[in-house]
Amino acid sequence: MTKNLVSIAGYDPSAGAGVLLDIGLFERLGYRGFGVLTAVTAQNPERVDRVFPLAARAVADQFGRLTETAVIAGIKVGMIGTAGNLAAVARILARNARIPRVIDPVFRSSSGAVLLEKKAWPRYLDVLGGKADLITPNLDEAEVLVGGPVRSVPAMRKAAAEITRVGRIPCLLKGGHLEGKAVDVLYDGREFTTFEHGRSVKDVHGTGCFLSSAILGHLAEGRTLIEACGLGIALVGKAIREAVPAAGGRWTFDLSRGPSRGPSTGRGRR
Repeated sequence: MTKNLVSIAGYDPSAGAGVLLDIGLFERLGYRGFGVLTAVTAQNPERVDRVFPLAARAVADQFGRLTETAVIAGIKVGMIGTAGNLAAVARILARNARIPRVIDPVFRSSSGAVLLEKKAWPRYLDVLGGKADLITPNLDEAEVLVGGPVRSVPAMRKAAAEITRVGRIPCLLKGGHLEGKAVDVLYDGREFTTFEHGRSVKDVHGTGCFLSSAILGHLAEGRTLIEACGLGIALVGKAIREAVPAAGGRWTFDLSRGPSRGPSTGRGRR
Protein backbone atom coordinates (compact mmCIF):
# COMPACT_ATOMS: atom_id res chain seq x y z
CA MET A 1 0.00 0.00 0.00
CA THR A 2 1.30 3.46 -0.91
CA LYS A 3 2.17 5.59 2.12
CA ASN A 4 0.77 9.10 2.55
CA LEU A 5 2.98 12.11 3.31
CA VAL A 6 1.71 15.59 4.19
CA SER A 7 3.29 18.98 3.57
CA ILE A 8 2.15 21.79 5.87
CA ALA A 9 3.39 24.86 4.05
CA GLY A 10 2.57 27.83 1.86
CA TYR A 11 1.15 27.86 -1.65
CA ASP A 12 3.60 29.11 -4.30
CA PRO A 13 1.62 29.49 -7.56
CA SER A 14 4.80 28.99 -9.59
CA ALA A 15 5.18 25.51 -8.01
CA GLY A 16 8.86 26.19 -7.41
CA ALA A 17 8.55 25.80 -3.63
CA GLY A 18 6.00 25.12 -0.91
CA VAL A 19 3.17 22.62 -0.99
CA LEU A 20 3.13 22.07 -4.75
CA LEU A 21 6.84 21.24 -4.91
CA ASP A 22 6.59 19.00 -1.84
CA ILE A 23 3.68 17.01 -3.23
CA GLY A 24 5.43 16.62 -6.58
CA LEU A 25 8.54 15.28 -4.86
CA PHE A 26 6.60 12.95 -2.58
CA GLU A 27 5.00 11.43 -5.65
CA ARG A 28 8.33 11.22 -7.47
CA LEU A 29 9.61 9.20 -4.51
CA GLY A 30 6.67 6.81 -4.77
CA TYR A 31 4.39 8.22 -2.06
CA ARG A 32 0.98 9.84 -2.17
CA GLY A 33 1.28 13.53 -1.34
CA PHE A 34 -1.17 15.73 0.54
CA GLY A 35 -1.02 19.43 1.35
CA VAL A 36 -2.22 21.61 4.23
CA LEU A 37 -1.96 25.31 3.37
CA THR A 38 -0.74 27.89 5.86
CA ALA A 39 -0.69 30.84 3.46
CA VAL A 40 -1.04 31.82 -0.19
CA THR A 41 1.70 33.90 -1.81
CA ALA A 42 1.62 36.21 -4.80
CA GLN A 43 4.98 35.39 -6.35
CA ASN A 44 6.98 34.07 -9.24
CA PRO A 45 10.40 32.36 -9.18
CA GLU A 46 12.12 35.75 -8.86
CA ARG A 47 10.34 37.33 -5.90
CA VAL A 48 7.49 37.19 -3.38
CA ASP A 49 5.24 40.27 -3.58
CA ARG A 50 2.47 39.52 -1.08
CA VAL A 51 1.65 36.92 1.57
CA PHE A 52 -1.92 36.06 2.53
CA PRO A 53 -1.88 33.87 5.67
CA LEU A 54 -4.69 31.48 6.50
CA ALA A 55 -6.29 31.40 9.93
CA ALA A 56 -4.91 28.93 12.47
CA ARG A 57 -8.32 27.26 12.61
CA ALA A 58 -8.15 26.66 8.85
CA VAL A 59 -4.76 24.95 9.23
CA ALA A 60 -5.98 22.73 12.06
CA ASP A 61 -9.22 21.84 10.29
CA GLN A 62 -7.49 20.98 7.02
CA PHE A 63 -5.27 18.46 8.78
CA GLY A 64 -8.09 17.18 10.96
CA ARG A 65 -10.44 16.43 8.09
CA LEU A 66 -7.63 14.89 6.06
CA THR A 67 -6.72 12.41 8.79
CA GLU A 68 -10.32 11.24 9.15
CA THR A 69 -9.87 9.21 5.97
CA ALA A 70 -6.11 9.00 5.33
CA VAL A 71 -3.40 7.31 7.39
CA ILE A 72 -0.42 9.67 7.46
CA ALA A 73 3.13 8.22 7.37
CA GLY A 74 5.08 11.48 7.67
CA ILE A 75 4.77 15.26 8.03
CA LYS A 76 6.94 18.01 6.57
CA VAL A 77 6.54 21.59 7.84
CA GLY A 78 7.67 24.57 5.78
CA MET A 79 6.37 28.13 5.70
CA ILE A 80 4.02 28.77 8.63
CA GLY A 81 3.12 32.44 8.23
CA THR A 82 1.83 33.52 11.64
CA ALA A 83 2.29 32.97 15.36
CA GLY A 84 -1.18 31.48 15.48
CA ASN A 85 -0.29 28.97 12.80
CA LEU A 86 2.94 28.16 14.65
CA ALA A 87 0.88 27.08 17.66
CA ALA A 88 -1.53 25.11 15.48
CA VAL A 89 1.33 23.28 13.75
CA ALA A 90 2.93 22.49 17.12
CA ARG A 91 -0.29 20.79 18.24
CA ILE A 92 -0.44 18.76 15.03
CA LEU A 93 3.14 17.60 15.42
CA ALA A 94 2.68 16.74 19.09
CA ARG A 95 -0.31 14.54 18.26
CA ASN A 96 1.65 12.62 15.61
CA ALA A 97 4.80 11.68 17.50
CA ARG A 98 4.90 8.12 16.10
CA ILE A 99 5.62 9.16 12.50
CA PRO A 100 8.61 11.01 10.99
CA ARG A 101 8.31 14.81 11.20
CA VAL A 102 10.70 17.21 9.48
CA ILE A 103 10.69 20.98 9.97
CA ASP A 104 12.19 23.35 7.40
CA PRO A 105 12.18 26.76 9.13
CA VAL A 106 11.13 29.56 6.76
CA PHE A 107 11.41 33.14 8.02
CA ARG A 108 11.88 35.23 4.89
CA SER A 109 12.16 34.69 1.15
CA SER A 110 15.38 35.12 -0.81
CA SER A 111 13.88 38.36 -2.15
CA GLY A 112 13.37 39.64 1.41
CA ALA A 113 9.65 39.08 1.98
CA VAL A 114 8.72 38.08 5.55
CA LEU A 115 7.15 34.60 5.51
CA LEU A 116 6.69 34.21 9.27
CA GLU A 117 5.66 37.27 11.24
CA LYS A 118 8.66 38.50 13.19
CA LYS A 119 7.03 38.32 16.61
CA ALA A 120 7.04 34.52 16.21
CA TRP A 121 10.78 34.23 15.44
CA PRO A 122 12.05 34.28 19.06
CA ARG A 123 9.45 31.68 20.08
CA TYR A 124 10.01 29.29 17.19
CA LEU A 125 12.12 26.67 18.95
CA ASP A 126 10.22 26.98 22.22
CA VAL A 127 6.86 26.32 20.54
CA LEU A 128 8.06 23.48 18.29
CA GLY A 129 10.57 22.09 20.79
CA GLY A 130 10.66 18.30 21.03
CA LYS A 131 7.98 17.89 18.36
CA ALA A 132 9.99 16.73 15.34
CA ASP A 133 12.70 14.32 14.25
CA LEU A 134 14.75 16.88 12.32
CA ILE A 135 15.00 20.62 11.69
CA THR A 136 16.82 21.86 8.56
CA PRO A 137 17.81 25.57 8.78
CA ASN A 138 20.11 27.28 6.32
CA LEU A 139 22.77 29.72 7.52
CA ASP A 140 20.43 32.73 7.64
CA GLU A 141 17.73 30.78 9.47
CA ALA A 142 20.27 29.40 11.93
CA GLU A 143 21.37 32.96 12.71
CA VAL A 144 17.77 33.82 13.57
CA LEU A 145 17.46 30.76 15.78
CA VAL A 146 20.72 31.27 17.71
CA GLY A 147 20.85 35.07 17.57
CA GLY A 148 24.37 35.35 16.15
CA PRO A 149 26.51 34.91 13.02
CA VAL A 150 26.97 31.45 11.51
CA ARG A 151 29.47 31.70 8.65
CA SER A 152 32.01 28.88 9.12
CA VAL A 153 31.95 25.14 9.70
CA PRO A 154 33.00 25.48 13.38
CA ALA A 155 30.23 28.07 13.84
CA MET A 156 27.78 25.69 12.13
CA ARG A 157 28.68 22.89 14.55
CA LYS A 158 28.18 25.21 17.51
CA ALA A 159 24.86 26.51 16.13
CA ALA A 160 23.55 23.03 15.29
CA ALA A 161 24.31 21.88 18.84
CA GLU A 162 22.61 24.95 20.30
CA ILE A 163 19.51 24.53 18.12
CA THR A 164 19.29 20.88 19.16
CA ARG A 165 19.77 21.74 22.83
CA VAL A 166 17.11 24.47 22.88
CA GLY A 167 14.68 22.85 20.45
CA ARG A 168 15.23 19.23 21.50
CA ILE A 169 15.28 18.35 17.80
CA PRO A 170 18.23 16.96 15.78
CA CYS A 171 19.52 19.65 13.42
CA LEU A 172 20.83 19.48 9.86
CA LEU A 173 22.41 22.89 9.26
CA LYS A 174 22.80 23.59 5.55
CA GLY A 175 25.98 25.33 4.43
CA GLY A 176 25.33 25.80 0.73
CA HIS A 177 26.18 29.50 1.00
CA LEU A 178 29.47 29.07 2.84
CA GLU A 179 32.58 30.47 1.25
CA GLY A 180 34.69 27.62 -0.06
CA LYS A 181 33.34 24.07 0.15
CA ALA A 182 29.61 23.44 0.51
CA VAL A 183 29.19 21.56 3.80
CA ASP A 184 26.07 20.47 5.68
CA VAL A 185 26.37 19.60 9.37
CA LEU A 186 24.08 17.15 11.16
CA TYR A 187 23.95 17.01 14.95
CA ASP A 188 21.71 14.29 16.38
CA GLY A 189 22.16 15.21 20.03
CA ARG A 190 25.20 12.96 20.50
CA GLU A 191 27.56 13.36 17.55
CA PHE A 192 28.20 15.37 14.39
CA THR A 193 28.12 14.12 10.82
CA THR A 194 29.31 16.33 7.96
CA PHE A 195 28.27 16.08 4.33
CA GLU A 196 30.50 17.77 1.75
CA HIS A 197 29.05 18.21 -1.71
CA GLY A 198 29.55 20.12 -4.93
CA ARG A 199 28.54 23.73 -5.26
CA SER A 200 26.08 24.52 -8.05
CA VAL A 201 26.39 27.54 -10.29
CA LYS A 202 22.60 27.46 -10.76
CA ASP A 203 20.39 29.62 -8.55
CA VAL A 204 17.59 27.11 -8.04
CA HIS A 205 14.30 28.09 -6.40
CA GLY A 206 13.06 25.85 -3.58
CA THR A 207 16.15 23.85 -2.59
CA GLY A 208 15.25 23.94 1.12
CA CYS A 209 11.76 22.63 0.44
CA PHE A 210 13.15 19.92 -1.82
CA LEU A 211 15.76 18.73 0.68
CA SER A 212 13.46 18.56 3.71
CA SER A 213 10.80 16.70 1.73
CA ALA A 214 13.36 14.27 0.30
CA ILE A 215 14.68 13.54 3.79
CA LEU A 216 11.13 12.92 5.04
CA GLY A 217 10.57 10.48 2.19
CA HIS A 218 13.66 8.49 3.15
CA LEU A 219 12.76 8.53 6.85
CA ALA A 220 9.29 7.22 5.98
CA GLU A 221 10.85 4.22 4.25
CA GLY A 222 12.75 3.34 7.41
CA ARG A 223 16.17 4.90 6.81
CA THR A 224 18.23 6.15 9.73
CA LEU A 225 18.58 9.89 10.19
CA ILE A 226 22.15 9.92 8.80
CA GLU A 227 21.15 7.81 5.80
CA ALA A 228 18.05 9.92 5.10
CA CYS A 229 20.06 13.16 5.23
CA GLY A 230 22.79 11.80 2.99
CA LEU A 231 20.32 10.45 0.46
CA GLY A 232 18.33 13.68 0.51
CA ILE A 233 21.45 15.80 -0.07
CA ALA A 234 22.52 13.56 -2.96
CA LEU A 235 19.05 13.73 -4.51
CA VAL A 236 19.05 17.54 -4.32
CA GLY A 237 22.38 17.59 -6.14
CA LYS A 238 20.98 15.37 -8.89
CA ALA A 239 17.83 17.48 -9.16
CA ILE A 240 19.84 20.71 -9.37
CA ARG A 241 21.78 19.28 -12.31
CA GLU A 242 18.44 18.49 -13.99
CA ALA A 243 16.85 21.87 -13.14
CA VAL A 244 15.32 23.96 -15.92
CA PRO A 245 15.41 27.75 -16.48
CA ALA A 246 12.61 29.70 -14.80
CA ALA A 247 12.91 33.51 -14.83
CA GLY A 248 15.38 36.28 -14.06
CA GLY A 249 18.35 33.94 -14.14
CA ARG A 250 16.81 31.53 -11.64
CA TRP A 251 16.13 27.84 -12.20
CA THR A 252 13.41 25.48 -11.01
CA PHE A 253 13.24 21.75 -10.33
CA ASP A 254 11.90 19.42 -13.00
CA LEU A 255 9.80 16.73 -11.31
CA SER A 256 8.50 15.25 -14.56
CA ARG A 257 11.21 12.59 -14.82
CA GLY A 258 9.39 9.93 -12.81
CA PRO A 259 10.21 8.12 -9.55
CA SER A 260 13.70 8.53 -8.14
CA ARG A 261 15.25 7.12 -4.98
CA GLY A 262 18.69 8.62 -5.44
CA PRO A 263 21.95 6.76 -4.80
CA SER A 264 22.20 3.65 -2.66
CA THR A 265 24.22 5.14 0.18
CA GLY A 266 23.64 8.09 2.46
CA ARG A 267 26.60 8.03 4.84
CA GLY A 268 28.34 11.22 5.80
CA ARG A 269 31.62 11.78 7.65
CA ARG A 270 31.76 11.99 11.41
